[in-house]
Amino acid sequence: MHAIGIDIGGTKIAGALVDASGTILRSDRVPTEATDPREIEDAVVAMIEGLAAGEQVIAAGVAAAGFIDAEQSTVHYAPNINWRNEPFRTKLEARLDLPILIENDANAAGWAEFRFGAGRPFHDMVMLTIGTGVGGAIVAGGRLFRGGFGAAAELGHLRLVPNGLPCGCGAHGCIEQYGSGRALLRIANEYADAGGVGLGLAAARSRKGKLTGKEVGRLILAGDGGALAALRQLGGALGQACASLGAVLDPQVFVFGGGVAAAGDLLLEPIRTAYLEHLPARGYHPEPEFVIAQLVNDAGVVGAADLARDSVTQ
Repeated sequence: MHAIGIDIGGTKIAGALVDASGTILRSDRVPTEATDPREIEDAVVAMIEGLAAGEQVIAAGVAAAGFIDAEQSTVHYAPNINWRNEPFRTKLEARLDLPILIENDANAAGWAEFRFGAGRPFHDMVMLTIGTGVGGAIVAGGRLFRGGFGAAAELGHLRLVPNGLPCGCGAHGCIEQYGSGRALLRIANEYADAGGVGLGLAAARSRKGKLTGKEVGRLILAGDGGALAALRQLGGALGQACASLGAVLDPQVFVFGGGVAAAGDLLLEPIRTAYLEHLPARGYHPEPEFVIAQLVNDAGVVGAADLARDSVTQ
């Protein structure tokens, strides 16, 4: 039986009709106005109806950034959308003849990687999505870990540096401020200011007026010394964070997704090195694998669809 997955971002809504093997059969994408909850609701309803037309669909899953309650029904808070205690599942089910599940977007992406991507050989996995911020997902014993209130795995907001850089969440020193795409851009600008570690960053900023994530990524893949140094610093922060996560969760694998993960082994190498440097009782504990996510931009819709399917078949 097919299911539909919807992934709501700050500027677009993506959707897909997904079969039981995780294959996308049909997809859609529309821009949306994130400040208008009714417009988002209308767009999601129209997309689900369009994707379901003429198909046997048993459920739909909707993924969005934010705190989702333990019943996968209400969005308590969404940072990019004007939702506060929004009963989104109830509203959608009132307009659609389908069971609906609401899920955190990082959880949905992590579940997709566990079921159909880089996490398939394992039963305990931690995924970190390295984009503008840092998203997280935890699979423990083959089950997605949501916590007692549904808001677990906000890994980007674990404290990495006491009294460190201020974070948008209101705390200081979160992983997100040292291991995200935004952090990489800040570090790259610091190297451009300092000079002496390759001229590519400074030259690119002078030529373009400012550094962009795309330009830093290009310089990383081109082997620029400054860009690689910035990536190593970022990877060191992520590796240190993974050592702390490993001490608590003991995963078999860490999976890294998001735009920064396109650097591949150039990102994984400093992560592994820092992980081992900070691992308690090193040498007396099996070491997890560190891998790059495989599903890329499809993970959110595939994971949301599969979780929705599971919710009605188990």
